[in-house]
Amino acid sequence: MSVFRTLDDVDVAGKKVLVRADLNVPMENGKITDATRIDRILVNIREISGKKGKVILLSHLGRPNNGPEPKNSLKPVAVELERQLGRYIAFASDCAGEVAKSAVDAMHDGDVLVLENTRFHAAETKNDPAFVDALAELGDIYVNDAFSTAHRAHASTEGVAHKLPAYIGRSMQHELEMLKRMLADPKRPLAAIVGGAKVSTKFELLGNLMREVEYLFVGGAMANTLLAASGKAIGKSLYEKKFVDVARQIIAEADAANCKLVLPVDVVVASRLEPNVRTRTVDTDSVGEDRMILDIGPRTISQAVGLLASARTLVWNGPVGAFEIAPFQTGTMTIAKVAAQLTKVGALDSIAGGGDTIAALNQAGATQDFTYVSTAGGAFLEWLEGKRLPGVEALRWSSAPAA
Repeated sequence: MSVFRTLDDVDVAGKKVLVRADLNVPMENGKITDATRIDRILVNIREISGKKGKVILLSHLGRPNNGPEPKNSLKPVAVELERQLGRYIAFASDCAGEVAKSAVDAMHDGDVLVLENTRFHAAETKNDPAFVDALAELGDIYVNDAFSTAHRAHASTEGVAHKLPAYIGRSMQHELEMLKRMLADPKRPLAAIVGGAKVSTKFELLGNLMREVEYLFVGGAMANTLLAASGKAIGKSLYEKKFVDVARQIIAEADAANCKLVLPVDVVVASRLEPNVRTRTVDTDSVGEDRMILDIGPRTISQAVGLLASARTLVWNGPVGAFEIAPFQTGTMTIAKVAAQLTKVGALDSIAGGGDTIAALNQAGATQDFTYVSTAGGAFLEWLEGKRLPGVEALRWSSAPAA
């Protein structure tokens, strides 16, 4: 990846390496419930530490509003890193100022230090120059290994890259290489599955995908808005009434772009979203005033499976039903399992991203068989939309300070 400096371009021995990681892991009662993002950073830590660099980890966790909050402390993450790496990991109760400086000064070559949540400082999300300087003082070089935060121009994700010699970490390097390989020059036909709740958050995504893919399958609650725009009565289903005109435009643009837009033809409906509620499967012309659409039906699942069988590359973002609650997981689980099987036998290249999508793949036991699963949510979407990401752009040879 010649447009970026990588760890192959620097001798980290004896250097203080400020590493922006994504340690924003899901927590319940102080316990980590999914360590996927921690798993992704391990290769970077091991390489820098093994080369006798001092690894200083920066990350946010959650969305604290009023300074330090115990529930958003990175201390449990440091403990989990210690467990996974099988070695002592230091922790500092602040990411800037004297506490952080003292912790960095105490490090020896090869040591690993986790600094406290960057968002405990309001200046982080504001990309405040003084806070950028305070972070930059802690390191000799900067390595960004957090693609999932690269769409934010924050102090630790973008600002510091302009202050220190900046490099791309192994996880981000791999992510960008996979995205480029699979999306810049994909095996065709290229299919996309887009789901989730709101079509309004994915206008640009749908617009960009329609220009790039041969097949576009839309499911989830966002499909309800498109169905309404097509003249279907969708009962009391979740949809965005004020975006129906925009949805009509999307349908028209798909046709003009010679992209086959696939919408549900039958759906699973119920009177309310509750576990094990009584359901019916109906055509999209027969939803009923007192019913809500909560999953795709068997004929629509067959359509989606046929689409996967015809495609050579799949991009997936968003579940196609309320998969978290039985019995509305069938559509999402079936698509996940079929895509995984086709990938496993070499018939399909598959890439998926976004938190709900990852949760669905994990539930289906399909994650390991996908070609690549991105832990990024917003960054993955914005990349698919064709946007430039501040945290990535700052790492280019032309942008980063000289070593």
